[in-house]
Amino acid sequence: MSYEKALTALADPTRRAVFERLRAGPQPVGELARHLPISRPAVSQHLKVLKDAGLVTDRAEGTRRIYHIDPHGLGALRRWLDQFWETALDAFVAEAERTADKP
Repeated sequence: MSYEKALTALADPTRRAVFERLRAGPQPVGELARHLPISRPAVSQHLKVLKDAGLVTDRAEGTRRIYHIDPHGLGALRRWLDQFWETALDAFVAEAERTADKP
């Protein structure tokens, strides 16, 4: 999945809240909805967007769907963010080297 889809999905505060709740581990929709001020159907819709963006995946467990963060789906987003870190770190090193030569 592309980082654009991930960023778009996480731009919504409610989806971010759903995604952040999954950090604690796999959960069914009902458990997620219990801790959020939205209905189960609304949580399901947010999970669908997160799943389409490659950020979560699910598995069947009886009649329930258990959702969890997809670490592979975070890869594209992480690679995109890492390029900023690398650029910032290179700039920091260059500045440190430039100012270290001054008395």
